[in-house]
Parts: sequence; structure tokens; C-alpha cells
Amino acid sequence: MEKKKPNQEVFSLYDDYCHNRIERRDFVKKLSAFAVGGWTVSELMSYLLPNYAAAKRFEKNDSRLKSEFLEYNSPKGAGKMRGLLSRAAGSSEKLPGIIVIHENRGLNPYVEDTAHQAALDGFIAFAPDALTPFGGYPGTDDEGRTLQAQRNRDEILEDFIAGYEMLKTHPECNGNVGVVGFCFGAWVSNMMAVKVPDLKAAVPFYGGQAPSEMVPSIQAPLQLHFAELDTRVNEGWPAYEAALKEHNKSHEVYFYPAANHGFHNHSTPRYDKEAAELAWSRTIEFFQKHLKA
Repeated sequence: MEKKKPNQEVFSLYDDYCHNRIERRDFVKKLSAFAVGGWTVSELMSYLLPNYAAAKRFEKNDSRLKSEFLEYNSPKGAGKMRGLLSRAAGSSEKLPGIIVIHENRGLNPYVEDTAHQAALDGFIAFAPDALTPFGGYPGTDDEGRTLQAQRNRDEILEDFIAGYEMLKTHPECNGNVGVVGFCFGAWVSNMMAVKVPDLKAAVPFYGGQAPSEMVPSIQAPLQLHFAELDTRVNEGWPAYEAALKEHNKSHEVYFYPAANHGFHNHSTPRYDKEAAELAWSRTIEFFQKHLKA
């Protein structure tokens, strides 16, 4: 018998779990109420959790790419930070740069794929790992969330800004750098727009907004992406939008119908292929406009 797709309540419950609002024990207990229609609890767990092995789009030695891991100094005493640098193989010209900011679980394979895709789209991409002080992304999102929760988010923000400075001065970068971030990384993207005066563009995907009182400091144009069903994040948008308009800040915003938080992440069932591809095409067009001029 074919299993019926889980309802929206299941996705909302998973959203609570992966953003640390409920513990794993409570998640499993509540999930048992939805173990119907041919689903067991373990099957629902397997369905909801990311499957990076099946979704991985780029191999380590992809001949189309020139990729490596680089270290740079943390400005907040975390020692050396580490990140993935990727650009198209054979490129000899200086390229505009994109900082790719991960979610609340470290530099996982999905975010690595996103950096590689940005490279194929004509940019030099750098994806730092906030979990470097713990040895890097540990291999599972559950462990990654636990580790990242042990770090101060403002210190993480400063580490990403340092990554931006490193990329801007990289010999293969033309000095024009933007940022794209997902979930926690979207908050970082919004805050980098506040704190980095020469940031050329910021593209937050379904994440926390900067406080309204900080909006006057924003210089970079913003392109914001939201999922229609992501009520938790979306409730902060009206105040942010009002502040952006009040201070005449350049921005454009897109909402994706029937999409869930995390719709761009191709390793989970929340992935929405149509929305993800449209949002990414808009992202690349936005960066081409603001970074290649």
C-alpha cells in the first residue's frame, strides 16, 4: 500500500525539532501521533531527516571545479576558522565573490553543494564552517545543532564577517562580494548587511531579520526569500519591511506558495524543486547585477 504523504503538522513538528525548540525525546513522542497511513515512527524519522548521501550533487574531485579548504583567523578568539573555497576550473579572470552561510548545524553537504553551484554560476564562493572550533561539521545534523548551540551567535557572525574579508582580498576575487544564507545563515546575511558597509548584496533565505533600529546602517541591496508555510520566520517580516521602506533601503522580496521552511535544501522532503530553482535563479541574477557591475 502506498503511504500517504505526512500532513503539514508533521513538517511543523520537525521544524520545531531542528530549531531546538523541542528535544529529540519529545519530538519522537509527538511524532508517534502521526504514525498512521502505513507509517511507523522510525519510517517518519527517516523520511524527515536529511539524506545527504542520496542528494549529493558534487563529488570532491569534480573536474568542473577548483575547490579547497582554507583557514583564516577568528577575530573572537576561536583560533583558526575553516571554510570551503570553490570556483570554476580553468578560470583565469578575477571573479566576484559569494559568502555562503550555513544553517544552525555547520557546513553540511547541502551547503557545500550550494557553494559549488555558485562557483559553476560564475562566482568564487566561500562557505565557512562555524563548527571549526569543534573540529568542523561532525557528520550528522543532530550533532551539528548541538555543537553550534554552544557557540555565541554574535561571535559566529564576526567569524563570518572575517571570512568575507578574507574572500574580498583573495587574489582570485575582484573585491565585489555578496552573501547568501539559509535559516540561521539568513540572520547572518541580514546582520552582515548591517555591519559590513562595503557588502555589495545580501540574499537571506527564510531566516531572522535584523532589528528595525539597525536598518539605517544597511547599505547593501537585499533580496529576501520566504516560504509561505513558514509562519515562525514570516511573522518578523512586516516590521522589517516597514523599516526598510521607512529608510528607503533597496530590497525585493519573494514568497513561495505552499513551500516550507528549508525548501531550497534538496536533501529533505521539505525541498520544493520548482520554488528552489526559481529562488536560486533570482539569486544568481541579483548577484550578477550587483557584483559584476
